[in-house]
Amino acid sequence: MKIGFIDYYLDEWHANNYPAMLREHSGGRIEVSFAYGMIPSPISKKTSEEWCREYGIEHCASIEELIEKSDALVVLSPDNCEMHEELSKLALQSGKKTYIDKTFAPSKAAAEAIFALAERYGTPCYSTSALRFAEEYGPIKGKEVLAAAFWGPNNFETYSIHQLEPMMMLMGGKVKRVLALAERIWANLLLEWEDGRFASLVCTGGASPFAANLKLAGGCETVEVNSDFFGAFTDTLVHFFETGEIPVSHEETISIMAAREAGLKAIEHPGVWIQTE
Repeated sequence: MKIGFIDYYLDEWHANNYPAMLREHSGGRIEVSFAYGMIPSPISKKTSEEWCREYGIEHCASIEELIEKSDALVVLSPDNCEMHEELSKLALQSGKKTYIDKTFAPSKAAAEAIFALAERYGTPCYSTSALRFAEEYGPIKGKEVLAAAFWGPNNFETYSIHQLEPMMMLMGGKVKRVLALAERIWANLLLEWEDGRFASLVCTGGASPFAANLKLAGGCETVEVNSDFFGAFTDTLVHFFETGEIPVSHEETISIMAAREAGLKAIEHPGVWIQTE
């Protein structure tokens, strides 16, 4: 199976590592064969053509060319989710299985628009954080989570998805409103669910493990992620490409984007509860 990469710029961690991961976890059945980058990397200045030569992948001059040649598609741009709607538009009209990288969308409205296009054209697609598949969360799935505290590294805008995804997977339901209690470098948020439950989320602005303390009916459990979550994520992606089975519902992803959108607004207005859209 030949995969095509559609990216804002290609010289970034996901584009650089996914080809080998997909090849290894599929036993060679899946290869990244084509790539398109909208702009040269603003960080390394490497062009799409240079990146393709380095990785032995055929460069496509347009998204249309790439879609025509590929069996399935990956829309990357992991650090520029505001580009996903534009980059995925033709892919989602193609009917070919499409994975859209994290963070899925900058807002609930954008998430709804992307999925509506996919559903209109019958294109199987999904998006997720790799942290969803960390094996440490497995024993908690299906248990009632009464409250939770999650913390992890780096900034909220780019990295909060890695906490929101497992948090909302384990807690279920939808977030009603979000309150920020700190400034941007150390983002400290409180989330209230529609059913009255609460969870807190901290992005430290720097180095930190992904960890959580979860209050269950039988007591508290502490989780620190040390497993190969990217490997588990890749196994799931291979399964999607080979079967078309979607591991994360569109509805859940939209709810996660709504919570993230409220979180970004709450950081701009510390001490004020921000309702989810």
